[in-house]
Amino acid sequence: ETTREVAAIVRVARGLGVPIVPYGGGSGVCGGVVPRFGGITVDTKRMAALRGINADDKVCDVEAGLSGERFERELARRGYTFGNFPSSIYCSTVGGWLATRAAGQLSTKYGKVEDRVAGLTFVTGTGEVIDTDGPRRAFGGPDWTQLVLGSEGTLGIITSARLRLNPAPQLAVYRGFEVDDVAVGIEAIRRVLQRGLRPAVVRLYDELDTFVNGFGHHVDDPAARAYRHSHAPAPLPGEGALPVVPPPPPPPADDGPVGRLLALARRARSHARADAMAALLDRPGLVNRVVGAVAEKIARKGCKLIIGLEGARLRTEVEAALTFAELERAGARDLGEEPGRAWLARRYAVSYKMSGVYRDGAFVDTLEVASSWAQLADLYYSVRAAIGRHAVVMAHFSHAYPEGCSIYFTFAAHADDRAGSEARYDAIWRDGMEAATRVGGTISHHHGVGMLRAPYMAGEHREAMAILTALKHSLDPDDLMNPGKLGLAGARWRS
Repeated sequence: ETTREVAAIVRVARGLGVPIVPYGGGSGVCGGVVPRFGGITVDTKRMAALRGINADDKVCDVEAGLSGERFERELARRGYTFGNFPSSIYCSTVGGWLATRAAGQLSTKYGKVEDRVAGLTFVTGTGEVIDTDGPRRAFGGPDWTQLVLGSEGTLGIITSARLRLNPAPQLAVYRGFEVDDVAVGIEAIRRVLQRGLRPAVVRLYDELDTFVNGFGHHVDDPAARAYRHSHAPAPLPGEGALPVVPPPPPPPADDGPVGRLLALARRARSHARADAMAALLDRPGLVNRVVGAVAEKIARKGCKLIIGLEGARLRTEVEAALTFAELERAGARDLGEEPGRAWLARRYAVSYKMSGVYRDGAFVDTLEVASSWAQLADLYYSVRAAIGRHAVVMAHFSHAYPEGCSIYFTFAAHADDRAGSEARYDAIWRDGMEAATRVGGTISHHHGVGMLRAPYMAGEHREAMAILTALKHSLDPDDLMNPGKLGLAGARWRS
């Protein structure tokens, strides 16, 4: 419940030579809190207080175990926002955000979490308590706060932080656009951001993601409706059953790739659910090859783009007008407010959709990477091709900044048994990561490193790994803090 208790636990564990793994909400997707070598899990959720807000400085003091949802609700009640809204906001904690350098859906305006931290308190592997935002905060020399952010518990346990706040927005404007293809969409977003405009939300969906999610004015297309129904997720808590979708009309006379894809979708309606899932996901090559045809014959107008702006009323009105005008000059077509409002209403739903896929014997996961604008198209096509050899894959572009953007790939696959699934899953990650690094992309943007990306840390950080190793040895000389993560496993754990 307190920093003092955490320090005492660390000292006891050090005396016993037992590893320590900090645990917040457990929402991470890269294995960051998996205790690879056993030990003690330190659950921080009882450290969950918003201690206070300094209105003059627009900062707050908050404990690491506070959930994102409770944090933002309490701030909103007092007229503020932190601005970090990940899809995991209901089950992630402030400490987890800091430990992984997380980003929320509005990061284009508010920045990633590391941009919002004034200081923090953490307990090192020796049990020492360090406050990087003491009464006389140092503005010269290294920024010790930034050295701890993103360390995923390998240097110590974050127990509290001082975070920068924004006033709660007076106005929020959300809108949908459509562009001919991914390339046009990328260029449109780049132009907006490099003009100095800062929308809160920027999300460009590739053709398959546009189709599967039913954006825009084509959601009632019978074929698209049938395909989406075959992938219907489990209902969200409190929603009850999903609405009944009527059977699609007879299939069109098309024996090309689109016809074959729709035949698989029809098979999905006539077989057991698990068999249908396998029928689609056992053919990733076919599904991925017809993306272009799907865009032409079903989505019909390419890719959807969601833009959201929020903040002070007058500034938001002006910035929205300038943003929309720039998008239209870049070739985007205005779809009005409905697609933007639809995205806003279901923006957290992704966290509840995946269990149904696993229930039906398949698996689904996400992989996010990032690059500068110059490499972004190459990054997209390279990673999509690498993953597409093993799985059905779609992607959206989000977390956009003046210098670059991230890409969020979603993939699904199936194998006949657990061993086959694990082999395919490992191949997806290996090939996806290698493709990203080969074209100059990052190994992560906001999901952290954990176990999945640890093998690629040295390749990305190169000579800087020696600095990280030295820092680890200084703050955690016995290698007890979350060992085996960030590519930092010491010799004592390799045996």
